[in-house]
Amino acid sequence: MTFEPSKPDATILTRDNSNQVHIKHKGIEMWCNEAIYYGKQDFIEAYGSVRVKQGDSLDMTSKYVEYSGKTQLAYASGDVVLIDPTSKLYTDILYFDRIKQQAFYNQKGKVVRDTSGTITSTIGHYYMNAKKYQFTDNVKLVNPEYVIDTDRLDFYTVSGYAFLYGPTTITSDTSIIYCERGFYNTNNDTGYFVKKSRIDYDERTIIGDSLYFDRNKNFASATNNIKVTDTLNNSIIKGHYAEVFRAKDSVFITKRALAITKQENDSIFIHSDTLMITGPPDQRIVRAFYNAKMYKSDLSGKADSIHMNQNTGLTQLINFYDTDSEDTFSKRRHPVLWHHENQITGDSIHLISNPKTESLDSLKVFENAFVISKDSLGAGYNQISGKKLDGLFKENELHTIDVIKNAESIYFLRNAYNELVGIDKSKSGKMRIWVSENKIDELRKINQIDGKTYPEDDFPENERILKGFVWRETERPRSVEDLFSEDPPLELPVIKGLGVHSPQAAFFDKSLENRVEAAGKPSKKSKEKLLNNKAGRKIPKNISKAEK
Repeated sequence: MTFEPSKPDATILTRDNSNQVHIKHKGIEMWCNEAIYYGKQDFIEAYGSVRVKQGDSLDMTSKYVEYSGKTQLAYASGDVVLIDPTSKLYTDILYFDRIKQQAFYNQKGKVVRDTSGTITSTIGHYYMNAKKYQFTDNVKLVNPEYVIDTDRLDFYTVSGYAFLYGPTTITSDTSIIYCERGFYNTNNDTGYFVKKSRIDYDERTIIGDSLYFDRNKNFASATNNIKVTDTLNNSIIKGHYAEVFRAKDSVFITKRALAITKQENDSIFIHSDTLMITGPPDQRIVRAFYNAKMYKSDLSGKADSIHMNQNTGLTQLINFYDTDSEDTFSKRRHPVLWHHENQITGDSIHLISNPKTESLDSLKVFENAFVISKDSLGAGYNQISGKKLDGLFKENELHTIDVIKNAESIYFLRNAYNELVGIDKSKSGKMRIWVSENKIDELRKINQIDGKTYPEDDFPENERILKGFVWRETERPRSVEDLFSEDPPLELPVIKGLGVHSPQAAFFDKSLENRVEAAGKPSKKSKEKLLNNKAGRKIPKNISKAEK
């Protein structure tokens, strides 16, 4: 212990060869190579290999520390390291308020937590009782698996929970997540994101009001106002609940689910209760089931299930018949396809398109094939039925139709002036029809068994429809909105979400200011006024700027 003439009110403490200077004050201990103690101000300047310890809650090392016993505010500088049971903070300058149990830096800092990674920011608060960090300005969390960049991050060191506020991106080798409010569990790599949230997965982008993400399972789910964009296949799916399994290349979506396949001149819309998209990008399959419908400007359809293979161009319309049902109508309800004014039904329907040209190629109807079109001027119906039907398209228009086995037809014959000249009804082994401008040019019967052309007045009423005739025009979707006409009212769940950010009280607040002012007043024992209040000399002059 020495006294220096230039510092008459100070006591200088210097370490010896075996021990550092050791100081205790109200539950805190300090070690250093040299200390200058100002007794009148109860103020210490500590130099060289300084260590400050507060029980098991805090262990701090630095090159230099100032500590006021009156305000219990510490200022540390030079390679500052603050250690708590679960993390380490590195910075060049750190303030520590023992009354509030808070630490603060504003000249860049780094926090390391083994299982979470490294967090850097320009400004940081640490709330020791809550074991919580609040990082602001240029915040970056670097983990071996991902990087988080955000405006503001609240991080709990014990749980590893991170709350994200403001524009935020989470970048990894397999995905990029964006949100403006979110939560991420750094222990198990799960997250929940709201407000402009989106996930970019390879060639897919997922947008929704709220998103859940599990990195280890390669899984994401979305709720309300969902849009999944497939940039490689130029398609979009929409709905209000979705699950995405990246490792399996699959997407499940429901609640007003809609798949949109964009084409150069048109788009195909498919709606059903549930949509499932599976397979790698070059082998992608869309499955729509439960009351599936499709719409295109010149084509629409309806079935229990619609399957579309985007690689082969095969679209299947399938119904699942309930053989145990006593309702005979439900057993006979077939998939239906509308092409211009033609209604086509059968047990199952295959529509084949060319994936490269995006044009329709052919049509196949299996079992109970039936084609109906309303007579252009009268009240009757042109009808063709048979066991199977094959159709060929030319420039997206049905060009030829082959009806194979048990072919029957009713056809209203009109002359060049659209005058009805007779009604033809016949049976044959096969039938071929040539079509142009959506009208029958020629109908050729092969192996005709029976047939007759009737004048309109002589055509019996009970002969005017073929067996299996069902006119289903009222079910036909004529717009995208019509796809949802049979859906029940939509009720979306209320998303609780995450609360807006609640800023913590400023570190340099009024209570600290009052303590500093009180430290500069003379004690009751001594009326001598302090000329230089050391307790406040390291507090920034522009406090609001320091914390921003």
